[in-house]
Amino acid sequence: MSPIQRIALMLTIIGAINWGLLVFFQIDLISSSFGGRNDELAKIIYGLIGAAGLVNLGLFFKQEEEFVIESEVNRTR
Repeated sequence: MSPIQRIALMLTIIGAINWGLLVFFQIDLISSSFGGRNDELAKIIYGLIGAAGLVNLGLFFKQEEEFVIESEVNRTR
């Protein structure tokens, strides 16, 4: 997994946690941390999380054999 995919996965997980907090506890962690939902910085963070979700679509369609080959290459290093 490339560093970009790892960062995208981390941002996607943060977005999922934020949605869980919003649904179960009515807490929007991102907007409260970055100045409100309409603040420019919060919009940038939301945009990055959305882009990360699109990057992770590549992982969804990645062939299982590619995962095996990549992990075997990492073991030999």
